[in-house]
Amino acid sequence: MMFGFYEAFPHQVHKTKHFVTSISSRKLQQILLQLLSGLNKITLRLEDVGTPSMTDCVTFFEFGVAEDNGFNYLNDEETAKALKIVQKAPLQILDLLCAVRFYRTENEKRKPLRFDYYMLRFTFNPKFLELQLFHERGPMHILPEEFIEFIAKKINETFGRRAVKLLKKD
Repeated sequence: MMFGFYEAFPHQVHKTKHFVTSISSRKLQQILLQLLSGLNKITLRLEDVGTPSMTDCVTFFEFGVAEDNGFNYLNDEETAKALKIVQKAPLQILDLLCAVRFYRTENEKRKPLRFDYYMLRFTFNPKFLELQLFHERGPMHILPEEFIEFIAKKINETFGRRAVKLLKKD
């Protein structure tokens, strides 16, 4: 079993960002898994995630964690399983798939729009974090750069301080 690693992760990615971190890899992974699982349960306005390409649009995230040749949706059970694995031994790589669903509100009704599909690879090193993002398909309502910034912002909000700080060289 290869938990957290997706062998077919694309070599050519759309965006790579590097961060400095003062948090241990284990703690960062635990917070990240809980954060993404929590994002799977809420509705956000598109402008809360990135520069909106349209008005009156809401978004839902569906994060899944890699296991063997597929991805498992991060529900409560899968998150608990992932946290146990990370507690035993932190991962060097954590691959995720994220389907981002978009709905436009028109006359009190939600109209579904085309979804975006992203693959994310977190690579953990002592004091450093690399995040690679690949936009698999969809209209790209959220730009890769904005998606990475959103995740970093949410990590920092969870810690209540700048746990991950973007390296200027990117």
